[in-house]
Amino acid sequence: MLGEFTDKKAEERFFAVYDEILRKWPVPAEELDIETKFGPTRVRSCGPEDGPPIVLLSGGMGTSLSWYPHIAELAVRHRIHAVDSLGEPGRSIQTAPIESAGDCADWLAEVVEGVLAGTGHEKVYLAGVSRGGWLALNLATRTTARVAGVVAIEAAGFGVIGRSFIWWSLREIFRWFLPRWLLRLVASGDPDVRHTVRPLLFAALKYKQQLPEMHLFSDDELSAIDVPTRIVVGERSVIHDARAVAARLGSLNPHIEVEVVPKATHGLSLEKPDLVTARILEAARHAAAT
Repeated sequence: MLGEFTDKKAEERFFAVYDEILRKWPVPAEELDIETKFGPTRVRSCGPEDGPPIVLLSGGMGTSLSWYPHIAELAVRHRIHAVDSLGEPGRSIQTAPIESAGDCADWLAEVVEGVLAGTGHEKVYLAGVSRGGWLALNLATRTTARVAGVVAIEAAGFGVIGRSFIWWSLREIFRWFLPRWLLRLVASGDPDVRHTVRPLLFAALKYKQQLPEMHLFSDDELSAIDVPTRIVVGERSVIHDARAVAARLGSLNPHIEVEVVPKATHGLSLEKPDLVTARILEAARHAAAT
């Protein structure tokens, strides 16, 4: 089965909001539809054309637009490629089922090939948040032929996602309706960003996803990663035990570095946007130097 909106009205509402938020994209960009065996994938590219490429993968239902607060700084020296993940709401169009983690890796590998085509670069740097982090790691555990390195922010795949996540999500959604002055007092990060992406999130709820579950990474899978990888987790995450993740990975693979951000939750990219931008740039520089 394929992902789709519940009806035409819901689809039109989503894209009206999508286009409104797109106006906040801070630098000139071009859009490309990369053909894959699962359907065309929309990629928004910006920054110097000869800059080292970074592929950005959003969290579930977030779309490429969730990266807009980070773009201005990321695109100074790098060619940025922000992806609307296939099988989720966005400008990508799913035409074939994505039924397994292997399919997810095949799709992303095709996107990477499309991004690199004709650029003169041999590899990209992958950066993802939540499900996007899982997608990046899922590919890196299988092949890094075209991957220079990975940074995964609060990635899924290290713990069972259950009720704690649901309760946290409901509390976060409630906060997003608070006036900006009050939101500044109760939540870290820029309240304007939450208010900007809020209507897109609610419009996305009318999209029926048909995607495989994000499996938990085994030690063998993580040990297979052979490129510089930084995994950033929130101390108060509700999708895994941050300290346990750090302890597990600390001696598992010398290519993997884990950072636990004090007091941060699964919303780390909203709470600490400057840190997320900095870690992506630092990790990309480190990958380029190795």
